[in-house]
Amino acid sequence: MNQLDRPVWASLTSAHAHLAQGDARAKRYRPEINRFASACDDDDASLDALARLLRPAQPVFILQVPEIGIPSGVTVAKTAVGVQMVAAEPIETVPGPDRLIALGDADAEDMLALATLTQPGPFLRDTHRMGQFVGIRIDGRLAAMAGERFRFPGYTEVSAVCTHPDFRGRGLASRLSRHVAAAIAARGDTAFLHAWQSNTTAIRLYEALGFRLRCEVNVAVLERNADGG
Repeated sequence: MNQLDRPVWASLTSAHAHLAQGDARAKRYRPEINRFASACDDDDASLDALARLLRPAQPVFILQVPEIGIPSGVTVAKTAVGVQMVAAEPIETVPGPDRLIALGDADAEDMLALATLTQPGPFLRDTHRMGQFVGIRIDGRLAAMAGERFRFPGYTEVSAVCTHPDFRGRGLASRLSRHVAAAIAARGDTAFLHAWQSNTTAIRLYEALGFRLRCEVNVAVLERNADGG
């Protein structure tokens, strides 16, 4: 199996093993880090292991290329189709009038507020600990950000690319995406990313940056049944 087919599993069993909960069949990110989980495959034993990781009122996201198997005793709250794109050529940074800054713990509340407003994907207060994040502040406000999410040997995902509505139309998302992708390439990894299949605006942006479609991906949000069964 290509690791890109199950990027959550590949990440949780390598670069993000220290952020994982679970066993050899199924893992999830710690609840304060992110909501993604994955089984190693779709055998019944692996799906059962995945179901045991679910907690009440804590939905998890499954993202993979193969069709998603649903464990017994679990409710499917949402399904969707996304696309996976991989950098097909070197991506260079571009200058701009606003200074890029590294984001970290001191910026966590502002990052969460921006992600909650713009909904780039599951993002919690400690999601920034998954990788390096950069942002642009304008008049003290966090106007835009981008960072890294899944990471495994040879690949790192560009994620959480978002711009506050008050600052759109300035090319901030493009500039930040370029910066993150270039930093990934500088350490020898290939940048990849995910977008909703319906988000044609984002897909066109990423194509303009040098990302190319690899495949469609399946996404499901799973919740533990109220009775725990």
